Parts: sequence; structure tokens; C-alpha cells
Amino acid sequence: MTDPERDVDRRSNLHLRKIFVEAYDLLKPFFDPANDWGGKSHEHLAYRALHENFPGLSAPEVFALVAAAKRVFHDGGHPPS
Repeated sequence: MTDPERDVDRRSNLHLRKIFVEAYDLLKPFFDPANDWGGKSHEHLAYRALHENFPGLSAPEVFALVAAAKRVFHDGGHPPS
């Protein structure tokens, strides 16, 4: 996120930022209500899928990407480019 007063990008993990759109595309089905199971999402599987597709990510990075993808999905489903 850019601070408009200082015109400085406050995001610090550029690696996660680079892979976010790809990660979001991978994770989107896990948050889709059409894919739920008995009214429950498959969010727990999202962590595993992300870790399997991006094995170099740490657990906190996986958590951050899943949380961000979930937030984007519930806010309309269009990740920033």
C-alpha cells in the first residue's frame, strides 16, 4: 500500500507481492461457496495447496498469502495487478 502523503510503498515483502496474483488464482476455489462441503469452506486445504505449489515459502508467508487472498475474494474477487 502506498502512503499518499509520502508517496512511499509501505509493503515490505516484495517476493509475496510478486507471486500474489498467481497464488490468488490457485487459492480462489478454496473460498468459493459453490465448493463448500456441508457449509464449510476448504480454507484448511488452501494452506496445503499453497505450500505444495510454493515450497520455498515459510509458514508465516503462507498464512499471510492465504489471509490476503481470502480478504480479496470476500471483497469482490479482483486482486490488484
